[in-house]
Amino acid sequence: MDVYEAVTSRRAVRGFTDRPVSREVLERVLSAAAWAPSGSNLQPWHAYVLTGAPLAELKERVGERVAACDPWDEREYEMYPPELRSPYRERRSAFGKERYSALGVPREDWEARQRAASANWQCFGAPAALFCYIDRGLGGPQWSDVGMYLQTIMLLLRAEGLHSCPQMAWSVYRKTVAEILSPPDELMLFCGMSIGFEDTAVDYTRTGRAPLDETVTFVES
Repeated sequence: MDVYEAVTSRRAVRGFTDRPVSREVLERVLSAAAWAPSGSNLQPWHAYVLTGAPLAELKERVGERVAACDPWDEREYEMYPPELRSPYRERRSAFGKERYSALGVPREDWEARQRAASANWQCFGAPAALFCYIDRGLGGPQWSDVGMYLQTIMLLLRAEGLHSCPQMAWSVYRKTVAEILSPPDELMLFCGMSIGFEDTAVDYTRTGRAPLDETVTFVES
């Protein structure tokens, strides 16, 4: 698979089979992803990979919290600005409409939307999950570095025939994740990532992208 195919075939998959992902493949991907760029080579990412019994335990604990309607943990970072401006507001709204329409969930059916969202914390059935942390003392440029690292992982997973789904949704159950992983206090959970083989029986609607002239300006002689 060439780079262009990896980029265009990568998407947030929300349905995985239980086929295991080998430790060898995960190590190969993460070893290569370590070459992602970072300012002054800080490499500000800290990744934990869960499979098998530890992942099953995490899913069970979070499932119990969801079933008990336990309040979410307060996020340690702002996921979106309180007031999204145009065109970002419209793009977010269009994504939500496409996502829930594909599931047959009406916009006004809040309970159904919550049930659909809860699949996040079961990793959509994936047999492997990565949790990415960043030192809470670092700043915006280092968060950007972490994003490049995660994108590199996702593209390498495609090269291995795997899919993924990055999930900031895990930030609202960060305390339960910490119970399993025991990260140092100085680390903050940014996101999780479900990893596995796509369940092709699960329907999906691929979200579109803005036309090039909305996001790119060429300045030429």
